[in-house]
Amino acid sequence: MRRLLICGLLVLVIGIVIGGIARADEPWPGVDDAVVGKLATEAGRPPREPYINTGQGDLQLFCFLMAGIIGGFIIGYQYRELFSPKAK
Repeated sequence: MRRLLICGLLVLVIGIVIGGIARADEPWPGVDDAVVGKLATEAGRPPREPYINTGQGDLQLFCFLMAGIIGGFIIGYQYRELFSPKAK
């Protein structure tokens, strides 16, 4: 009986949270906007456009893919030196 009550309350809380998120008029600000941007503005350095804007389309996903491929290749190539026991 106690488990059923806890599960019911959990479902209710999750439903309220999801409903609140779905009904929000504006998106929640990220850490960059809410914290870093605020501190930078207070320090006299207002935000500016980035040199390479990766927020357009799938460019950011492509950059993460390429970084993963390059990092995986380097770790795979150096696997024996990184993870084999050292000879004395």
